[in-house]
Amino acid sequence: MPEPYRRDRDPGRDRSRERRSPGARPRAQGAGRGRPAGGPRPRPRRAGPSPKPGRAARIAVCLTSALVMLTSGVGWCAYHWLDRGVNTSSALDALRDDAPPGRDGAVNLLLIGLDSRKDMNGNDLPKEFVQDELHAGSSDIGGYNTNTLILMHIPAGGGKVTAFSIPRDDYVEIAGGRGEHKIKEAYGIAKAEAEEKLSARGVKGAELEHRGREAGREATLATVQHFLGVPIDHFAEVNLLGFYDIAKVVQPVPVCLKHPVRDRYSGADFPAGPQQLDARQALSFVRQRHGLAGGDLDRTHRQQAFLSSVTHKLQEQGVWSDLGKLQGLFDVIKKDVVIDNRWNILDFARQAPNLTGGNAEFHTLPIEGFATRKGEAVNLVDPAKVKSLVQAMTEPKTERKDTPAAGDAKPGEGKPDRSEPGDAKPGGSDPVSSDSFQGPPVKMGGVPCVD
Repeated sequence: MPEPYRRDRDPGRDRSRERRSPGARPRAQGAGRGRPAGGPRPRPRRAGPSPKPGRAARIAVCLTSALVMLTSGVGWCAYHWLDRGVNTSSALDALRDDAPPGRDGAVNLLLIGLDSRKDMNGNDLPKEFVQDELHAGSSDIGGYNTNTLILMHIPAGGGKVTAFSIPRDDYVEIAGGRGEHKIKEAYGIAKAEAEEKLSARGVKGAELEHRGREAGREATLATVQHFLGVPIDHFAEVNLLGFYDIAKVVQPVPVCLKHPVRDRYSGADFPAGPQQLDARQALSFVRQRHGLAGGDLDRTHRQQAFLSSVTHKLQEQGVWSDLGKLQGLFDVIKKDVVIDNRWNILDFARQAPNLTGGNAEFHTLPIEGFATRKGEAVNLVDPAKVKSLVQAMTEPKTERKDTPAAGDAKPGEGKPDRSEPGDAKPGGSDPVSSDSFQGPPVKMGGVPCVD
């Protein structure tokens, strides 16, 4: 894994710790006396739980900063906690030259859910944990499929966040001239190709895993960017273990089901109505597809509902303004999540009130039907329609044009918006009909009831 990306530090911070060589022991008490006034003084060890003076000062600075900054998201201390140890990737660098033009400072963030039963170094997760807690079968199952792909569009200067879920079985052209496959397979295909070449050159172990995953990320990002026709500015990747760890920090997670469900494959066994789930149950909730009328498409709505419920709970509990609660989430992020190396977490965190305050909405991109390709069940898609939908939903209101936003709509698939350029529908609603998408939208900021 590349070294974590480090932003320039505050030039006014205490540099005494930087001058100490790695592994050096602190000086004995009394050593160094007679230094000029104002110079850095040694920090002797103290017995008992009392914090060191330097640490106490830093805590005071953190708490003071929090009073001012946490009202809009994560504060200065939270940012520096993340900046020390977060896993980063340079995969976006490979596709920036071919990226479609951006939209006046808006940000497109791709969330990648990796269906892998392995840790960051490619080691199998403990068998008992995978089977009993994750209820995910063997570590050999799932490979490196990206079973969750959600693009979040954050307008410049704030405003309504629009998210697009890409069904995992959409049959699309995979970047790099790899032909057509399910979009979820882009990661694993590219990873396997890269590892074959790297192994022939003697690369092995954790290094082989890290570089293989980078190739998988590059292929996934390039494939999604081409499929949707909009640039990807940032991304975050999390695997099954990371999802479980996040759920453990937040649990119990509030969810709501329209119907009772029982599925031996995912372990889902829930009554209808509102309920509270622990981490193990939450994973079953988002992984179930057997026994649902819409199969994988209904599972996509479960993922959306889970994200909405979690962000709603974070807002209700005041997590965004509680350094102690935030640190629990940050510990998970640093252990289980990979982000791009150009992402300023502090800037993004200031969008938290929009995400948790109900000013965000999920849409599931449409499919044209089902088919069998290369012996596998796939979703047939119309790439031109998908691009048109996404572009219409992400362009600034003043730029919206009188064009068929949903492409050549077919009977029953909704009609394109016919508003005049620059006009928004009453109440600021979407520029295209919600019928153009796969199922109803899911609004963030509450606990939506789903199948």
